[in-house]
Amino acid sequence: MSTAVSITGLRRAFGDRAVLDGLDLTIRRGEFVALLGASGSGKTTLLRILGALDGADGGEVLVPEARTIVFQEPRLVPSKKVLANVTVALPRGQFARGLKALSEVGLERHADAWPATLSGGEAQRVALARALVREPELLLLDEPFAALDALTRLKMQDLVGELCRAHRPAVLLVTHDVDEAVRLADRVCVLRDGRLVTDEPVGVDHPRDPGDPAFAALRRHLLADLGVHSRTPAESGVI
Repeated sequence: MSTAVSITGLRRAFGDRAVLDGLDLTIRRGEFVALLGASGSGKTTLLRILGALDGADGGEVLVPEARTIVFQEPRLVPSKKVLANVTVALPRGQFARGLKALSEVGLERHADAWPATLSGGEAQRVALARALVREPELLLLDEPFAALDALTRLKMQDLVGELCRAHRPAVLLVTHDVDEAVRLADRVCVLRDGRLVTDEPVGVDHPRDPGDPAFAALRRHLLADLGVHSRTPAESGVI
């Protein structure tokens, strides 16, 4: 499997504070990587650098040109209807591709709707369709489920997992939710002090059940790496 993302010695500082300090990371094509870390650990900074929204102070970053980002907020254009939002970055007349993308997220009947009429989960599905319609080689997900209620979040996790396995982009998911990371990813990384301190493969078959002993063991290991030492079955897994 060829490499989609190659990062070597990445550095980024804000004033005297080094947010990323010699970070190395490789993501293969079709691989789903989740990135965990405390608030302010540099997760979103890394994602923004990969998405060309921020610059690095040093190191080497190699990413495919075809890449898209889904943020925590859907960021739909309120003056454009749903289908127009999905096709906004496509050449004119690509309505069939837009409708197919909406069908994949279960919103083909909302093609002519205005963004203001959508629920939070529906708006985020439109954002996902907009990202995938371009067939990116790299999909960047910046806590895309954080603002959703618990049930909608689980449904969106299932949808994202299904679509990523179908489209096979390389994926980097930034999240605070350990269960979400283990549920979706092929590998889970932990970022601390500007570097990756953990890079663990997830050896649990899909669909993944938090009650599975292997799932629970990896969850405990990741929580320990994050500095969360209280481990009970009722833990939320959110850091």
